[in-house]
Amino acid sequence: MRPKPQLPAGVIVVSFLLSCLTFACSSSPLSSEQSQAFTSILVSQKGLDFVKDLLVNKAVASSLPIRLPTIDKYQKIPFVGNVRMVLSEITIYKLDAPDSYIRLGDAGVAIIASGTTGDISMRWNYSYSTWVLPVEIADKGSASVKVKGMEVGITMGLETQEGSLKLNLLDGGCHVRDLSIELDGGTSWLYQGMVDAFDKKIRSLVESAITSKLKEGISKLDSLLRSIPKEVYIGSDVSLNVTIVDDPQLSSSAIGFQVNGLFMSRIGVPVPDYYVRKPYLAVSCRDPAKMLGISLDVAVFLSASSLYYNANFMHWIMDKIPDQSLLNTAGWRFIVPQLYKQYPDDAMNLNISLSSPPDVRISENNVGASVYADLVINVIESGEAIPVACISLVIRGSGTIKVVGNNLAGSLKLSDFTMSLKWSNIGNLRMFLIQPVMWTIIETVFLPYANAHLGKGFPLPIIHGFTLQNAEVICSDSKLTVCGDVSYSESTNLKRLPISLLWPSNMYTA
Repeated sequence: MRPKPQLPAGVIVVSFLLSCLTFACSSSPLSSEQSQAFTSILVSQKGLDFVKDLLVNKAVASSLPIRLPTIDKYQKIPFVGNVRMVLSEITIYKLDAPDSYIRLGDAGVAIIASGTTGDISMRWNYSYSTWVLPVEIADKGSASVKVKGMEVGITMGLETQEGSLKLNLLDGGCHVRDLSIELDGGTSWLYQGMVDAFDKKIRSLVESAITSKLKEGISKLDSLLRSIPKEVYIGSDVSLNVTIVDDPQLSSSAIGFQVNGLFMSRIGVPVPDYYVRKPYLAVSCRDPAKMLGISLDVAVFLSASSLYYNANFMHWIMDKIPDQSLLNTAGWRFIVPQLYKQYPDDAMNLNISLSSPPDVRISENNVGASVYADLVINVIESGEAIPVACISLVIRGSGTIKVVGNNLAGSLKLSDFTMSLKWSNIGNLRMFLIQPVMWTIIETVFLPYANAHLGKGFPLPIIHGFTLQNAEVICSDSKLTVCGDVSYSESTNLKRLPISLLWPSNMYTA
């Protein structure tokens, strides 16, 4: 069987996790087609907590070490006089946020880490002179600071702007409750003088540095979101429209996104625009504890079907099949006698092309498809294919869909088919005799070929490093929902950006 060209199968869906796992869009105005949503994503409280933990841990790891400015100050010490004290090489080298939580509200998303601790290293030196001894006295050493009970929080506003998710820092800050200073060397008066001179200043510098890092991280995250294209490429000719539609929908325990989700051509192939947007495509999982739910309207499947059909991808020639005798006129001697009589013992091939886009149906606990095809019987003479008859087929099948890793895979089983003679150059054909042959060809050639592609599946556009787990597929009236948890692989290095989640560059192939 020689495909011409490869027949695509399957469907791509979209998933996001909070604001950092979101598609962004260019700044061009949205067309009426782009402003329609056919895919809904819901991140539950469990998913939000997962992302929060990841964000907090990765933000901490990527921000360290934090260098603070040198502190130079004169401090009056009893019985000593004015002492010049200098703290240098002040470095926050460790932060630990054991307790954090995420909250959703009308204003946006708040992430708060309480009980945060930090470790600081630094160098100190002092110098002074007295009227008794007109000689400068100096010393130096190292010190460590333990920051305790630090409260760190940010509130981010989420809105859709021209198809892109815009991330705004509404509020952010840090408060240090307590800190302790431990000197390596020095005298008792020096310790107390150091505490009196630098306690408030160190607190202020730490709070300012952490707040600055928060603002920097949110700014870079917002820029990262805006740099993600609004199209996800699937091979060289097709892409998925991942324009965000409407503002995110926030409740007390979940956040939802609406995405266009339709397939688009990158080579100018027209795609029908008659799909009607639902007022709101609800996401419903049997297990509300699942991290992620993704609902796809049947229009997503139909857009893929129409696109590949209009691109003339659904056309192939069968010249090798399991029962090779059916590709010789001798094998049709008793089925179509006039064929063998006119072309005795000649080779044949079967040219199949779809006459219209496959019709996909999704109902309660079932996915079905109807394929409308024309099968042209060709006789090969002197290397030339001679069309002798054309049979119209309507093939109806039921499908099963499952999630394998990050791929959406499936299979198709034949339910029934009907056939009729469209035209013939060899006289009338007895269709009841041809029907068993067509059944054999569909069961042994067409379905195995289609299922070979469906079984491989297509990758769900999930951020690199994340993997779906315990996923289930739910079919309901005109929509399909994928519900599952996610895991994260530590082998992915996210420390290059303060808060970064990156797309793999080679995620999609034709």
